[in-house]
Amino acid sequence: MENIGSKIFGLFVVGLLSTLLYLTVFSDGLGQAPEVTVTGTQGQSINLNKPLKPVLVNFWATSCPGCIKEMPDLAKMKQTLGDRFELVAISMDYDPVAQVEKFIKANPYPFTFVMDTDGKLAKAFGDVLLTPTSFLIAPNGKIVYQQVGEVKFDMVSERIKQMSPQL
Repeated sequence: MENIGSKIFGLFVVGLLSTLLYLTVFSDGLGQAPEVTVTGTQGQSINLNKPLKPVLVNFWATSCPGCIKEMPDLAKMKQTLGDRFELVAISMDYDPVAQVEKFIKANPYPFTFVMDTDGKLAKAFGDVLLTPTSFLIAPNGKIVYQQVGEVKFDMVSERIKQMSPQL
């Protein structure tokens, strides 16, 4: 009886390890970023499917308390990590343009703001409806982190450092 239990447990462990190996080596993780290009604050184009460095995409709204609360922390992360990554804050299509522009003018954060006035960007990222929602995209275009709710800053900062060790 003990022998059968050991064999079943062994098969379970082998199956678990095989699944883990598949997910870490052969899987696309959270998938490929959509083929979307946004214009950065310096006028540079950022192709989110093939960025030159990690990109944190943050969907937000002026009516979202969590979004507004995390903006200073996003700015602090950008200041700390500097050119190691790009940060793109995308406002939702239901957010009035004048309200978004007023917020951006009153809060000159050190990252790129993009207005998704037609909802195409939210749709491209899997129909984002809730804010804040963030995606970390690796330089190879793979989405390596996705969060509905406020960003896990320590985890995301470490992932960015791992993906851009040269800077």
